Amino acid sequence: MPTNGQNFPEQKVSAVLAEPRHDWSVDDILSILQSPLLELVHTAQSVHRQWHEEGTVQLASLLSIKTGSCPEDCKYCPQSAHYAKDTGLEKERLMDVDTVLASAKTAKDAGATRFCMGAAWREVRDGAEFDQVIEMVSGVREMGMEACVTLGMLNQTQANRLAGAGLTAYNHNLDTSPEFYNEIISTRTYQDRIDTIAHVREAGITVCSGGIIGMGESERDRASMLQVLSNMDPHPESVPINSLVPVPGTPLENQTPVEPMEMVRMIATARIVMPKSRVRLSAGRQAMSKETQILCLLAGANSIFYGEKLLTTSNPDTEQDIALIREAGLQVLSSGASEG
Repeated sequence: MPTNGQNFPEQKVSAVLAEPRHDWSVDDILSILQSPLLELVHTAQSVHRQWHEEGTVQLASLLSIKTGSCPEDCKYCPQSAHYAKDTGLEKERLMDVDTVLASAKTAKDAGATRFCMGAAWREVRDGAEFDQVIEMVSGVREMGMEACVTLGMLNQTQANRLAGAGLTAYNHNLDTSPEFYNEIISTRTYQDRIDTIAHVREAGITVCSGGIIGMGESERDRASMLQVLSNMDPHPESVPINSLVPVPGTPLENQTPVEPMEMVRMIATARIVMPKSRVRLSAGRQAMSKETQILCLLAGANSIFYGEKLLTTSNPDTEQDIALIREAGLQVLSSGASEG
């Protein structure tokens, strides 16, 4: 990744270490993102040690509870109905409650403390299927796990119902910057995403929101996305950073792979500007070397998605992940220690 070689002002770092900020400019964040790599990682690690328990990583498991035939046209997504003919992804009905809870139990037994459920919906619709999701959330919580869902847009009443079922977190990624957004999606506005996050926050559910790099955006776009997230008050409790997994049949299938240090820089910058958030090393790990992943953990990532599949794309298997965590000298965060 090109860098201007400039260092970010020392007073900016001091302000972050003293108290989280919500007034970052895009230029502030861009200067951090482009700063000398070793200094960037060192600062991120210092921030991480101040705000988080040292030496632990949370394992989160993700299950697609309803796959395919999404009416959105997100150019990275094989679940979009717009690209189904080319991706070959078969539409699947919403899974039944017992099957989902059995998967959650398997994930818990394998060490996961958060169970995330994703449905390929544009928006939540009231009715039998949403009632089933409410049951799934309640069941996961009864197991002593955190429960997270990503269901698309939702209104305040629906957010309140999820909160009543005990939902820990709602995932709704910004994906990219406001400026680049229309290059990726045309069926939902950026403001739609912001409004959904506001409903989640109003319901008292924690927010999981991040984005994807490698879709053709500029460094400034990456900084702009982090600026939107970091100027939320409070910051999202969870910030997943994804590296594009180019899927054949989608418009982004020929995108150039993200360079490893670009991911490290994004993780470190997210850690600095959102010091209390759990930064999640998410999609794209299958293509990352062990060394890159360990450097991301050093740079402030303290959660990984765990298991062989993230919705419809591959992910390292569980044995690889446990070996990676042990080699990095980390411990898996125990159930009940991660919430909040």
